[in-house]
Amino acid sequence: MLALVLALAASVTAGVQSAEPQTGASRVALASITDPRNKPLVDVSADDFVIQEGGAERDILNVRPADYPLVVLLDTGVEARADFPALQKAVLHFIERIGQRPLALGTFGSMPKMLTTFEDDRQTVMARLAGVVADTMGGSLLLQGAALAGETIRSTGTLFSAIVIVSATAADASRNRPDEMIASVVDSGAILHVIASRPGQTAGGGLRQGSTLRALAEQSRGEFTVIYSASSYQAALDRLADRLTTEMMIEYLVPVGSKPNDVKVGVRIVGAKVRGLGVAPR
Repeated sequence: MLALVLALAASVTAGVQSAEPQTGASRVALASITDPRNKPLVDVSADDFVIQEGGAERDILNVRPADYPLVVLLDTGVEARADFPALQKAVLHFIERIGQRPLALGTFGSMPKMLTTFEDDRQTVMARLAGVVADTMGGSLLLQGAALAGETIRSTGTLFSAIVIVSATAADASRNRPDEMIASVVDSGAILHVIASRPGQTAGGGLRQGSTLRALAEQSRGEFTVIYSASSYQAALDRLADRLTTEMMIEYLVPVGSKPNDVKVGVRIVGAKVRGLGVAPR
């Protein structure tokens, strides 16, 4: 029995880097698979997948765990000072869990800045993370930080990528023009994940104040998670690590010059569900 999830082009092209005819002969789809109990499935092979483009089935070359680059941003604004030890510890554990993929670390308090590059080894990243402290003045520049992460990713030309923002405040003190900051995130093609602490607020109020980042996260097929205490950073980042470490990259053959229109990703596992997260040229 074929469990075929229809992922139309409008919903899976977040990772497409180009709509021009390709000179190569393959593309890569990013997807996650869950069982009937919504638990991730990772013991899958190329024979388990089906990919169609415009109604034509494509031959699958290989399937492997996703290991695309991540930018992780910590809130070091003055309002993060009380919760920063818990936030920092949770991010440290998150990085330990996601495996040896390229990772760049940055902060967005007072003035967003990158602390490491994708070329730095994990030991360097961990050392820089351990040395980060919250600012004694200056707000949290969430959207400016996201824009900096987008610029950092865009320069790599990677097929897939993600930005992970860990925020300790509802307030965004960003000073640049919103349309320019949003464009930097969108143009990067990155999947955006935001974990935002909103202590003392209702869920609705917190989401309204983070509406721009929430919209960007949803449009990129990422997640916007609201927490209400410092102790919840760890649980939220653990859930995100589970997602990232179970995503799959599926490479498949395409005719030269074809375009990724009406892409549908399915799996030959009874009861399984597939979530398409993007398609990119090889």
